Amino acid sequence: MDAKIEIDGAGRRSAANACTEPCAIERGMRIIGGKWTGSILWHVKDGPVRFNGLARMIGGASKKMITERLRQLENQGLVRREVCDTAPITVVYEITDLGRTALGFLDELRKWSEGLQKSLTTESDGL
Repeated sequence: MDAKIEIDGAGRRSAANACTEPCAIERGMRIIGGKWTGSILWHVKDGPVRFNGLARMIGGASKKMITERLRQLENQGLVRREVCDTAPITVVYEITDLGRTALGFLDELRKWSEGLQKSLTTESDGL
């Protein structure tokens, strides 16, 4: 949609063609924009990963948070969960074909953020 700000003869501003529902970017961010979601997809891209291995790869995220995000991703069809018949029981996660469609822009996001000046990332996120 081509939303824009218009100014009337009295100098008042109003939005023209304003979004009345979430635009494509907002819908995409609702799916993939949750904290740790992109990291989880990125870490399962190379093949099945056990839950504890994934938790180790994603430093700073609690196991509860990882579990919640994995359930969301599984419900959305981006990640597949498999319970292995082993002793003890093992659960592995792997990316689906639908999930792979997100890897292109996640890689671009990674490159973009790596190219930012360090000061931009440290001021806003406390790193």
